[in-house]
Amino acid sequence: MREFALPEMFFLLQGLKWTVLLTIISFVGGGIIGLAIALARVSPIAIVRRIAAAYIALFQGTPLLMQLFVVYYGLALLQFNIDAWVAVSLAYTAHASAFLGDIWRGTIQSIPPGQTEASNALAIGYVSRMRDVILPQALKISLPATIGFAVQLTKGTSLAAIVGFVELARAGQIVSNLLFQPLLVYGIVGIIYFFICWPMSLFGSAMERKLALASRAAD
Repeated sequence: MREFALPEMFFLLQGLKWTVLLTIISFVGGGIIGLAIALARVSPIAIVRRIAAAYIALFQGTPLLMQLFVVYYGLALLQFNIDAWVAVSLAYTAHASAFLGDIWRGTIQSIPPGQTEASNALAIGYVSRMRDVILPQALKISLPATIGFAVQLTKGTSLAAIVGFVELARAGQIVSNLLFQPLLVYGIVGIIYFFICWPMSLFGSAMERKLALASRAAD
């Protein structure tokens, strides 16, 4: 029986590369769209708030697996021939944008309203108020939750295998089927995931403690 060796490890690392790339693309793309969604959720225009709320509810209220199916097979039914890489990137970006938008919406609304009132009293416009006063504080407060979501997003990339995308978990499945050593292979895959996600979790916890200390010092 064939044993686990360097070629198999190299194949797992190739899957890791696609896992990391998918996480980065979906997080960055989701962050850009999510910021727009967060601003729309706190917009003074009611219809804009409702549309943003419906967008968030759609992606938070449906399983990520279903979203992958809809994007991959739905676009194919509409005669858009896209490969698995593009499909999963679109699906994960939309998924991330809804969650990040909701996280950031909450932190924007947590900023004391007195700051908005003071900005209005100084005749500071909406764009300048958000850019210079509200968003820097809100994004700082949201950092632990944002990092926590990034960890979940990294682990969630394993679902992309359902549409044929070979990331780390799918690479592990292929190697396991080849070697008939599932415990060894999936153990190695789990260790790799751990060493990706653990540093991010530690950083998020450290930021949360730092913010808590800063808050107590301010009080």
